[in-house]
Amino acid sequence: MEWEIVMGLEVHTELATKTKIFCGCSTEFGGEPNTHVCEICSGMPGTLPLLNRRVVEFAVRTGLATNCEITRKNKFDRKNYFYPDLPKAYQISQLYLPICRGGFIEVKAADGGTKKIGIHEIHMEEDAGKLVHDEFSDCTLVDYNRCGVPLLEIVSEPDFRSAEEVVDYLEKLRAILQFTGVSDCKMQEGSLRADVNLSVRPKGQAEFGTRTEMKNLNSFRAIARAIEYEARRQIDILEDGGKVVQETRRWDDNRGVSYAMRSKEDAQDYKYFPEPDLPPIEISDAFIEKVKAEMPELPEAKKRRYIEKLGLPEYDTSILTSDLAFVRLFEATVELCQSPKDAANWIMGEVMKLLNDSGTLPEDMTLSPEKLAAVINMVKAGKINRGTGKTVLEKVFAQDVDPETYVKENNLAQITDLSALRPVLEEVIAANEKSVSEYKGGKTQAMGYIMGQAMRALKGKAPAQEVQKLLHEMLDS
Repeated sequence: MEWEIVMGLEVHTELATKTKIFCGCSTEFGGEPNTHVCEICSGMPGTLPLLNRRVVEFAVRTGLATNCEITRKNKFDRKNYFYPDLPKAYQISQLYLPICRGGFIEVKAADGGTKKIGIHEIHMEEDAGKLVHDEFSDCTLVDYNRCGVPLLEIVSEPDFRSAEEVVDYLEKLRAILQFTGVSDCKMQEGSLRADVNLSVRPKGQAEFGTRTEMKNLNSFRAIARAIEYEARRQIDILEDGGKVVQETRRWDDNRGVSYAMRSKEDAQDYKYFPEPDLPPIEISDAFIEKVKAEMPELPEAKKRRYIEKLGLPEYDTSILTSDLAFVRLFEATVELCQSPKDAANWIMGEVMKLLNDSGTLPEDMTLSPEKLAAVINMVKAGKINRGTGKTVLEKVFAQDVDPETYVKENNLAQITDLSALRPVLEEVIAANEKSVSEYKGGKTQAMGYIMGQAMRALKGKAPAQEVQKLLHEMLDS
């Protein structure tokens, strides 16, 4: 039997506000446990929440960027559940009137075209705390710093049919959130989290199968692996005559398996009711127009501009706009070197290689546009060759040296006085009599070896074209 995977995503993104959604506590990541907490976000009796206006602005911005309708009159609801990391024993969220509805993001389809993934809704809510499992002392600790950090939950329609579609959607959603300034989307810090709701059904069947929800997916690679594993697990159960249990499962990326956490709740299990401590929100047309007017350039618009105005190939634009850090580095470097293609090539080639080799995330990169442009300009001007440029960039990346100073102090500049080449080439010819004889005897490929010896003797500091031209003059005469 041929099976079809059906998936929907629930993406939580922490917003880039300085303070929490209902109080003035800091949202900064990495503080000492339980130091960014007050009476409001810890749920003390007698306290009242006050909505952060910036959260509403970011929600509207995200809705506009994902083709959603903005709900002019929306409100908050109280979601009741009892976990140790939720001190109030409830979460303020939006169930009945979410702030954004009915949007979409386009992804690559299997046939090479595009496919719209529907966005059911986007709603505002507060984050819970964090449980820290201490294996040494065999106990679980609770850090409430994250309680009340503003979240957007972006709920898709069940439109995904492959892991590739899921990853493409998440990459595009991450870019939108970053480019609009809504979130930094650092998955390693938990500011972008995706839960996958997955079921399988016989191909051609209209009815959905029983779904499971997978959590603890902290990278796009982990998400793809988890989808493959869970789909196979459900298919095996069904083909053996069993039934899939609706449950929440936790993904173990080290072992490459998922395991059951708890039975999957439905909305009625949370006993939602309107949040009594917050009034409804009314969003005016003027507010929406103001958000539109202040909207930064979105990834797809930026790609079109790079193609039409800067003359870059579509492939280059897709790579450069995959992360906001690359965009910022690229645009600032182009301003300094006035060569979009050179800047793109260096970033897509050497910079990304250095990031990969060092395990550095793009957002943690310290390479400045000024120093990258200095390397590019020296290569363009013929002061150093590209190989030397790569060496210099490695030093800049690792030690933040000044490129021009490093070239000067290490005598890496190309030889511009071509008369200085002849004595070196005479020594190379004298030291390689066999290859010279073979070349003069008609074995033209011997020139490649002689050329290599010449460039080695010159330590790569001479223009290869000029060296080859001079060798031909000396050997062909």
